[in-house]
Amino acid sequence: MRVIVTNSYEKMSATAAKMVAGQLYLKPDSVLGLATGSTPLLMYQNLIRVHKEIGLDFSEVITFNLDEYLGLKKEDRNSYHYFMHENFFKYINIKPKNIYIPNGSAKDIEKECKRYDALIDEKGGIDLQVLGIGKNAHIGFNEPDIKFEATTHKVKLDEETVNANARFFKTIDEVPRYAISMGIKTIMHAKKVILLANGENKAQAIQKAIYGGVRPDAPASILQLHQDVTVIVDKSAASLLGRV
Repeated sequence: MRVIVTNSYEKMSATAAKMVAGQLYLKPDSVLGLATGSTPLLMYQNLIRVHKEIGLDFSEVITFNLDEYLGLKKEDRNSYHYFMHENFFKYINIKPKNIYIPNGSAKDIEKECKRYDALIDEKGGIDLQVLGIGKNAHIGFNEPDIKFEATTHKVKLDEETVNANARFFKTIDEVPRYAISMGIKTIMHAKKVILLANGENKAQAIQKAIYGGVRPDAPASILQLHQDVTVIVDKSAASLLGRV
C-alpha cells in the first residue's frame, strides 16, 4: 500500500486525476470503477479540464459506478446517475453505452446485482477503482460488519451514513435507507485501487484502513490485502497516521 499525503484537497484531487489520466494514456480502453460524493468531485473537474485542454480521450473508456440508492429514479437530483452525468459524463467524450451504474429502481434487486457483476466480468474486470471512505471506514456502501466475500448486493445504510448524506437532501427523512453497492469481493478484484480522503473527520477512518489488522468493523482495512493500492489524502485526513 502506497500512501501519498498532500497539502490540500486541491492537491489531493490533482494527484488523483493525474493517476487516472495516466491509466488512460497507458490503456485507452480502461475499465474504470468510479465513486460519487464530494470527495472525488474536484478530481472529476480536473479530468474534465485535461480532456478539454489536452484532449484526454474517454471514447474507449468503460465505467462502472460503485453504488446507487434504492428507490430513486435516474432523473432524481439525488441519484448517483444524475450526479455522475451532471458532474462528469456530460463534459467528456465517453460513449453512453459504456456507462454502467446500478439500477436502483429495478424490480428484482437480486437479479440486478447479479447482472451488474456479470457485466463487470464481461468487460474484463475493473482496471482502476476509485474509492472514497466513510467516517465509519466504509467503502462503496459496504458498512461495518459487512461480509468480505460479498459481491454486488443490497445494503441497509447505517444511521451514521444516513446522517452524513442528509446534507444532500431537503430533510433527513428523504435520505434512502437502502442502496445497491459493489461488494468487497468485487472491489478487491480491481487491478488497481485509489482511495481518496480529505478532512479531519476522515482521519480515524484512514487510520483504521491503513494500520492494524483487517477487520469487519472497518471495511476499508481489507485494502491492506490488495496488491496495488494508492491512498491519497490531505494533511487533515492523515493527522492520525503518525509516522507517515
